[in-house]
Amino acid sequence: MPAMLRRMYSVPEHITMAGLGAGLIGAIYPTIMARTGGRSLPCPLRTLTGLPCPFCGLTTATVALTRSEWAAAASTSPLIYLTAALVTATTPILAARLLGLAPPPRPWSAAARARTRYSAYVVVALSWLFQLHRYHFI
Repeated sequence: MPAMLRRMYSVPEHITMAGLGAGLIGAIYPTIMARTGGRSLPCPLRTLTGLPCPFCGLTTATVALTRSEWAAAASTSPLIYLTAALVTATTPILAARLLGLAPPPRPWSAAARARTRYSAYVVVALSWLFQLHRYHFI
């Protein structure tokens, strides 16, 4: 693979695209479930081990956020607010890039990647602690 290969979108923009998709699904998910009589999908980790994963409740929190049920979203998974902030902050950049108004992203330095990875580990760990507390494991 060539060393100069550049990605068209940055990692935050990929998260933004996923977040926008999740928001769209969160807006129509209750209607789909009501019309089909379907049930929400269980968390695989919680089903197998009984322990919640760090991302447990994100579907419920996304649906609550799309309905402007702020407290319900926060009590289910505060991680939704971090995701929503990232989506809100990077959507204009993503749109500009899609329209050709912004240049491709510049590669991050090794130090910036390491700081971001460490920060992501901390956020996931805090989210997991929240979920373990929410489900009365701690």
